[in-house]
Amino acid sequence: MTNEILNLLEQAQGVLHGHFCLTSGLHSNIYFQCAKLYQYPDITEKLGKKLAEKLSDIEFDTIISPAIGAVIIGYETAKNAKKRNLFVERKDGLMQLRRGYTLQKGERVVIIEDVITTARTIKETIEAIKDFEPQIAAVGCIVDRTKGLTGYNIKSLLQIDPVVYEPQNCPLCKEGIPLVKPGSRSEEKAKV
Repeated sequence: MTNEILNLLEQAQGVLHGHFCLTSGLHSNIYFQCAKLYQYPDITEKLGKKLAEKLSDIEFDTIISPAIGAVIIGYETAKNAKKRNLFVERKDGLMQLRRGYTLQKGERVVIIEDVITTARTIKETIEAIKDFEPQIAAVGCIVDRTKGLTGYNIKSLLQIDPVVYEPQNCPLCKEGIPLVKPGSRSEEKAKV
């Protein structure tokens, strides 16, 4: 399935090559823009079905996705898993569960993300719902770049060993290759 997912991303121009500042602040020579997949509802539905299948051995009640990047894949996964779907969103710089959404104490939750590198957004999502005392049953994603270092039960469609650099040790910066920050937090060129 790895090649199939990578091929879908390539076909949708969702794999970018260059010099990127990831949401984590790390630099990389490759960027996964899963939003490019969302242009094609049939592909997005297929990926949601595949993620739901990956979660089929896990007992859970609700899917929660961080806005904005994972809302669509979270919805498609929830639809195919026949589970409730919620999302958290930023307000005043913090992820929050808004719009009247609530959880029951102990509710079993799966967090769905598009791409995970450092799991920072997963942590922010968990922080946003912690007052409800949910059980985090798993984390699902299209692309997992963590090398298994997060401590979360991650179910992914594609695992990639990332090439990432701390900004102060980035060979791409030293080569003078322009740095771009294409994530949802900033679409403009990043400052080094």
